[in-house]
Amino acid sequence: MKTYRFDALTGLDDLTLHDEAVPVPQRGEVLVRIHAVSLNYRDLSVVLGNYVHAAATGLVPCSDAAGEIAAVGEGVTAWKPGDRVISTFHPRWFGGRPHRSLGAEVYGSGQDGWLSEYKVCSQEAIVALGKGVSYEAGSTLPCAATTAWSALSGNPPIRAGQTVLTLGTGGVSVFAVQLAKLLGATVIATTSSARKGEILRGLGADHVVNYAEIAEWGVHVKKALTGGMGVDCVVEVGGPGTVNQSLHAVRWGGEVVLIGFLTTENPGIDYFHLKGSGATVRAIGVGDRAALQDLVRAVDGGRLQPVIDKVFGFADAKAAFAHLHAAKHVGKIVIKVGG
Repeated sequence: MKTYRFDALTGLDDLTLHDEAVPVPQRGEVLVRIHAVSLNYRDLSVVLGNYVHAAATGLVPCSDAAGEIAAVGEGVTAWKPGDRVISTFHPRWFGGRPHRSLGAEVYGSGQDGWLSEYKVCSQEAIVALGKGVSYEAGSTLPCAATTAWSALSGNPPIRAGQTVLTLGTGGVSVFAVQLAKLLGATVIATTSSARKGEILRGLGADHVVNYAEIAEWGVHVKKALTGGMGVDCVVEVGGPGTVNQSLHAVRWGGEVVLIGFLTTENPGIDYFHLKGSGATVRAIGVGDRAALQDLVRAVDGGRLQPVIDKVFGFADAKAAFAHLHAAKHVGKIVIKVGG
């Protein structure tokens, strides 16, 4: 079989195609024939050296994939050959409090990921993909969509009539726009591009703020777009370079959900700004298997169609990573594996 590995972690040129034997599933395992893989920013950050956890070299990248069961090992009762499945981002987080080794087990940084023609995994590390969802669309769900779902499913979860602020047009943010609208929320979205702004409006965003034109966009959101109240939830994907504006935008008693870090410059957070915002700050790490299953059921209902910016062939995997690095996409980037 053909498998990609990052033989080193110095740049995209380290992504190399290998010929390897098709693995054989052992007791409790399944062999998945992979049809599609989607990229996340974390897949890029691993090779760029700015991922939040230590990453090993020589691993197969990517955490998100969709495919079909090709074979099952002894004792497997949950699956049979031909079943359509998607990966779980955290292979052993089934629900409840995350276990201690969660970060060290992530695909592509702690163990081999899914950018391959076949992969063996535990029968518990996958969930069923609905018949009406394509492999390409299904591959976008394990990380970005589940993260957006988890961000909006706080305690309490977002309800109809509340307001959600999303940042940019990456996978998590686009899914957050779509899911928040399904929940009946008002959505305010930021971008630096007029073209992307129109796409966000087409997805249901009620207001679009160009942060390249309005530097104090968080203040603008609170004063001009929410009448001084602020938003109920900020899906904060920018990191240290945007969190202060997110604190300006959130209402007293609202929530800023910390997800990622598209920026690396760190001006620091003023304690009195944080305390004065009156908001809850919650950090999430995608979500557990149960959250992914809940999300899949929502997508199976046909009311949400994942936004795919571009689909690359398996031979063009390096170009897919470069497209992600260019940051001009809207939604998800997918690599189609096989015919």
